[in-house]
Amino acid sequence: MGTTTVYLTRHGQTEWNVQQRMQGHQDSALTPLGVQQAQWLGRGLQEVQLDAVYASSSPRTLRTAELILGERKIPVTACDEFKELCMGGWEGRESSAIKLSDPEQYRYFWEDPGKFAVEGSETFAEVQERALNRLREIVDRHEGQTLLIVTHTVVIKVLMAYFEARAMDKLWELPYIYPACLCRIDITDGVPEILLHGDISHYEIIEAGMES
Repeated sequence: MGTTTVYLTRHGQTEWNVQQRMQGHQDSALTPLGVQQAQWLGRGLQEVQLDAVYASSSPRTLRTAELILGERKIPVTACDEFKELCMGGWEGRESSAIKLSDPEQYRYFWEDPGKFAVEGSETFAEVQERALNRLREIVDRHEGQTLLIVTHTVVIKVLMAYFEARAMDKLWELPYIYPACLCRIDITDGVPEILLHGDISHYEIIEAGMES
């Protein structure tokens, strides 16, 4: 049967990350640091033979995937199922403004994600279901191979919560999902083993990635 290795990473830092704006299905460009973070990960993975690469269909993740791959001629498959949690009317707004205008839902988002629901948004459970279903399809298709998936914080959090059997109300506990950090899950005979979770050992300037 063999072992299927799944590498999960988040996009590099974006302009809205720095401004502390909620992105969701909206998008902003990678910052110069975000570009560097993706390139650092590319160098960190240069000895790893990747058989397939998938990314959220958002521009920030597709750009990150492109930077990670560098000269490698591996096609990137864009997947809507790996897009960030849709945040409805929160998207594009600063976190501090949301905390003032919608304190209850803001608290749910960070402290009890199972209860989060604002107009036009998805729930965390819906994101987990769509991302997990697509991940299972991909793992079945690439049995025994090594895969890279470039996605977003909430998607990584809910997928890793599934592998850890972590309760939704503990979702935001450590490890922190830094830009272009790395998770690795090896799946053998359907049994997952987590080898990396939020790893940033490939960062070439540690302090530079820590503020978002």
